[in-house]
Amino acid sequence: MKRRPSSLIPELPEPPRRKRGLSEEERALWESVAKQVKPLRKRRASKPSVASAEADNKVAPKPAASPRPAAPQRIAAPSKPEPPPLAPIGRRERSHLSRGRKEIDARLDLHGMTQTRAHRALFGFLQRAHHDGLTFVLIITGKGKVGAESERGVLRRQVPQWLGLPEFRSLVVGFEEAHIGHGGEGALYVRVRRARA
Repeated sequence: MKRRPSSLIPELPEPPRRKRGLSEEERALWESVAKQVKPLRKRRASKPSVASAEADNKVAPKPAASPRPAAPQRIAAPSKPEPPPLAPIGRRERSHLSRGRKEIDARLDLHGMTQTRAHRALFGFLQRAHHDGLTFVLIITGKGKVGAESERGVLRRQVPQWLGLPEFRSLVVGFEEAHIGHGGEGALYVRVRRARA
């Protein structure tokens, strides 16, 4: 009796190929290449590769070092959220301030002060204005003299920079140069941030 080839028997899959280990020469080459490569991005803890696992297994254990007291771990304090960036005072509000339709709640004159004293005075003034719930204040810096004495008008240049610092941004929404009737280039309208209840 002749046997017919059976189409019902499925073909058996090939047995999986065994991976061959790296030779010492190949391992040394791989390690030298791996040391020279810089990752594009930092990866989270990844599983070690087969080659490095084999290398770790063959490395002789190091003698135990003398026990050192463990350094105390520093717990990072939760960082305060960054205050929002400064926003310019709107055209309408500036117009209302310059025409007297909106009141300037308080004024601070920094004329004749040193930078250190002016910085302290400005910070204290804005803290009180913030605490008291004031909306608009006027900071008078003076125009300074133009000419040979280039150091004049230091506060006129410094106050806008101070208002951009994080310590001031938590107190101030924004600022603009004042109208000529309130001092023009030598003064600033400052909108005070509302205190959170």
